[in-house]
Amino acid sequence: MLFKPELKKAADAAGERVARVASRARRRTVSITIALLILGGLGYLAWTSLQQKQAANRARPDLPVPVLAATPRIQDVPVYLDGVGAVRALNNVIVRSQVDGKLIAVNFTEGQDVKKGDVLGEIDPVIYKAQFDQAVAKKAQDEAQLANTRLDLMRYQQLAASNAGSKQQADTQRAVVAQQEALVNSDQAAIDNTQAMLGYTKIIAPLSGRAGLRQVDQGNIIHASDVTGLVIITQLQPIAVQFSLPQQQIVRVNAASAKGALTVDVFGNDGITVVDSGTLKGIDNQVDPTTGTLKLKAEFPNASFQLWPGQFVNVRLKVDTLSQALVVPTSAVQRGPAGTFSYVIGDGDIVTAKPVVVTQQNETDAVIASGLSPSDRVVTTGFANLSDGAKVIVGKEEQTPTADLAPRKKGSKGAQGKDAQGKNGQGERRGKKGEGDQKGQTGPAQGSEPSGGGAKSQP
Repeated sequence: MLFKPELKKAADAAGERVARVASRARRRTVSITIALLILGGLGYLAWTSLQQKQAANRARPDLPVPVLAATPRIQDVPVYLDGVGAVRALNNVIVRSQVDGKLIAVNFTEGQDVKKGDVLGEIDPVIYKAQFDQAVAKKAQDEAQLANTRLDLMRYQQLAASNAGSKQQADTQRAVVAQQEALVNSDQAAIDNTQAMLGYTKIIAPLSGRAGLRQVDQGNIIHASDVTGLVIITQLQPIAVQFSLPQQQIVRVNAASAKGALTVDVFGNDGITVVDSGTLKGIDNQVDPTTGTLKLKAEFPNASFQLWPGQFVNVRLKVDTLSQALVVPTSAVQRGPAGTFSYVIGDGDIVTAKPVVVTQQNETDAVIASGLSPSDRVVTTGFANLSDGAKVIVGKEEQTPTADLAPRKKGSKGAQGKDAQGKNGQGERRGKKGEGDQKGQTGPAQGSEPSGGGAKSQP
């Protein structure tokens, strides 16, 4: 085999080219890696600086935190159990006719308050009046026959006493008199019956209440078997509310009711205003197994007709009164991982977080069982930058921040800035903005304010 020097030279040249390409690739990779490290370091430095600036803007430890404070007060606090119920009428009656006939008169208007005994409607009494007269006449006829039989009895008794007549005839006549007396009594019963039927032609209100919508119009034939009746009367004063409480409160309610009558309040549509107050009248004798609740019934005077049958209402039942309890605003009670606590302002306006035990609370007040004293001052507003050991500055109630009623106009300042600005200043801003537009600027003008530049109130 012959050795060819040309092939060796070509192989050496190819190896050199591969080595040069690999060297350039390694240098490029190293350069890119170094550039990425430099960019990452610069980005980290910029991010750290930005975070430090934001933290410095959020919290300024060199300044006291503005807060509002309150002092605990001692007062008697009622204990309520809240529930949801429905208004029920104490009495609800469908007024029906007791006889058949033509309705000739309707003596009420829909929605009218009627009294017990008022005549609501009248049925044609002609037939029933004739039956009554017939019963009276029949009694008069039988009474005349009774008088005649009594006279015959007296004659037969006299004849029997003188042995001029038989005693059997006298005894028979005595039986005839007894039969006639029974017939007269039957006639009287018939009179009473027809008189009652005649009285039923006047439809009477069985109770006092509010008349509903009329179910039958005048001129119609009505029957005692009609289901709808003439009208429905509902008693509105007094009125009842039936509500439910959880079964866990049974013992508490029974213990409170054993001491005396319990007060029940009904709230209006806003859930705050008490529209009526009444007393608890009854407790159901069993728990509803499907809901685990106990039904209770309270009665209310409903003097202003604030309660209406079928209405759903929120109620509260007073079961106890905490005497001389320590009360703070609900906003003063904070919650943390270890439970409830309050910030107490001490000497030098330094706050300390103290654990508290809350007996009960609502939207406005909280009853404190332990952890605070009447001489303490507790923070109620300004918890955003507050921490244990921070220094505070206590403001007044009139300094409480208020929310804007509407968004501020873009580029506007606070109210004081608006009052201080004159016409010249406004013209200058318009002029600067015009210059910026002429130069092709798309951002805000040099003299304009950014959006949302209104002054913010300190808490």
